[in-house]
Order: sequence, then structure tokens, then C-alpha cells
Amino acid sequence: MPHRALLLPLVLCLVALNTPADEKLKGIACRSVHLGYTAGEGVTFTNEVTVDRSADGTFFMVCGWGKGYFGLQELANGKKLLLFSVWEPAAGDNPKAIPEEKRVKLIHKDESVRVGRFMNEGTGGQSFFDYDWKTGQTYRFLVTARPDGTERTAYAGYFYLPEKKEWRHLITFSTLTRGELLRGYYSFIEDFRRNKVSTTKVRKASFGNGWVKLAKGDWKSLDKARFTADANPVLNIDAGAIGARFFLATGGDTESKTKLRDSITREKGDPKPPTDLPSTVSEE
Repeated sequence: MPHRALLLPLVLCLVALNTPADEKLKGIACRSVHLGYTAGEGVTFTNEVTVDRSADGTFFMVCGWGKGYFGLQELANGKKLLLFSVWEPAAGDNPKAIPEEKRVKLIHKDESVRVGRFMNEGTGGQSFFDYDWKTGQTYRFLVTARPDGTERTAYAGYFYLPEKKEWRHLITFSTLTRGELLRGYYSFIEDFRRNKVSTTKVRKASFGNGWVKLAKGDWKSLDKARFTADANPVLNIDAGAIGARFFLATGGDTESKTKLRDSITREKGDPKPPTDLPSTVSEE
């Protein structure tokens, strides 16, 4: 699971938190690297990822926002899956201590999805979709937000299955937000194996064709990003733009060519958002 810094809203994700815990990861784990995108409050966030190099114990997080995240994982045993998680606002790390009325609620679950609750990094709902994703293949993710009453927001996760050429609605969780929709957009790569050997393995992915549908109805292309990392002080990290895509890299023989906190601009890609998004997106 991602470290605590990545479970906070984007304002905290965009700074390196100088915590002793992160500094102790030197020589144990690859440094976590992030891209922060700028856009206003939205109802839809779509983004794509192509994993170039992976390793066991890696999270390629594609669609992150202030209340949750959605992406690809390769577990320590090599198993591959998708993870979608949403946080609860209550403080503490014990899910059993959260009152029922403050917990994440399950609204929709695909029959192939497993759900549960997480702890130790805040609490909330998490879901898993077993999927043997491949390096070199581009995968598309979509998150939507809609009001669920006056105090809650329902966040839905969709994944495009390239082999079937269709979007699948995997999960919808509702959480207390005081009406907040989507804010604080970001992506990251994390090494959660943390067994020393994992630091020798390169993890690299590119992200592109990112769009946010703003609450007022306009679409905004995510063609600028800010490069940040956690406080693990190792220097073999990098980020940048290649054509119309951003990339992140960490670990192994990665060479650092972009300074932390630098703003990165990619080339303009498609001038309009994808036209084949799920029909529910146009209705929200």
C-alpha cells in the first residue's frame, strides 16, 4: 500500500515530506515519484498508463485525487491486479473503531471485484480486480464523482478492457466529503516490496491523454505536471515528457535529468477528450 504521504490531498502530495520513516527507506526501497496535475473541481478524471518496466511489489497509480486512487499493481509474488481505494474522513488507523455512519459505503461492485477495508494509513474501502496486465500495453482508467445526498460523494472506478474493447464499471464507493467532488489530481510509482533487492530494479511508466471534466461542464486537458517525490534521499529517479506523454522512473540505473518540483509540459495530444467514455459520464 502507498505510504502515508500519498494518502493526503494533492497539496501534500506535491511536497517531499521530510520524515525519518522516509529517510530510513534509503537502500531498502526505490523512491516514490509523483506527477501532480492542475485542474479545478471536476466530475470526471480519465488517464492512461503504459508500463515500460515493472518489478514485483510495484504500484503504478494512474488516477489519484484527494479522496482516493486507482491503478495497477504487481504484487510481491508477481500477481497482477487493479486497486481502487477511497478514504474515510475519520482520524485513526483502526477500521473497527470508525462509526458505521462515517464509513465508506459500497454502492456498486462488479461480480469479479473483491472488496474490503484497509488500515494503518488511515481507513477506508478498497477493491481489487485480478487482471494480468502487460508491459508495453496502454491501459485506460476513469474515475467519476457525483453527490450522494448532501454530505457524501460517490466515486466510481471504470477500466477499459482492450481485449474486449469495452469499459467495465468495477466499483463505486461513497464517502463523507461535505459535498466535495474531484480535486487534487496526481499519478505516482511506488515500490512497496522494500526488501533492499527492490531498489536495484527499475520501475518506469508513461502517462498521457489525461482529461478532467470540470464541474461546470468544460473539459481540461492535463498537459502540465509537477514532478515530486517522497523524502527517501536516493537520486536515481526521473520524470519528463516524451511527445504527448509524461513519464516517471525510479530505481536501478535510472539517471536523474529533471529537478524535483520542476513543471513539465508535454506536447499537445488529442484536441478533444475521448468520445467513447461510458454513457454514464455524459449523464453526470
